[in-house]
Amino acid sequence: MSADPASSQPEPAAVTVREGRPAADVKPRTSWLERLLAYRQLLLLACATLALDQATKFWIADHVPFDPKHSHDVGQDIEIISRFFYLIHVGNTGAAWSMFSGQGVLLAALAGCTLTAIFFWRHALGLRDRTTQFAFGLLCGGIAGNLLDRLTRGHVTDFLDLHFGTYIYPTFNVADSGICIGTLLYVIRSLRAPTRS
Repeated sequence: MSADPASSQPEPAAVTVREGRPAADVKPRTSWLERLLAYRQLLLLACATLALDQATKFWIADHVPFDPKHSHDVGQDIEIISRFFYLIHVGNTGAAWSMFSGQGVLLAALAGCTLTAIFFWRHALGLRDRTTQFAFGLLCGGIAGNLLDRLTRGHVTDFLDLHFGTYIYPTFNVADSGICIGTLLYVIRSLRAPTRS
């Protein structure tokens, strides 16, 4: 008996299921929780930075008198290291080094837009990389901390005051430190990333 011609023909390739691609090329759908957990290091570090920033600012507000003129009057600040490191309570309505002073609404809007842009461009920024997540955790936590200040207090609370002889470094806070360190880490990470040919 001769074999059935129909049974000797090869089976057709896997039928396409989505957008004309073979079934093997279709990636399984992931839940929103799985996508969220992919950024857990970034989220945890951002929340920790925000919490530490706000906790230190509340402590300063309760224990150090507000000194808008940065006068270092007797009893107005706490000396940690003589002639070098002080805790002082000042408010900044501008950005770093008091740039754009009085433009709190504009700076708050800019901070909100920055956080939104980071969310939408998370893939282009490579935020699934652990080192990048660490950098952006500090950065996002710092941005959120100062943004919360502008929305609730109308200014950013600064209190870390460093003196280098006659030069006084601009007073800053935990959020500012997170922003600077996070940005520096991301720049270093970008410079060390392998180039694609």
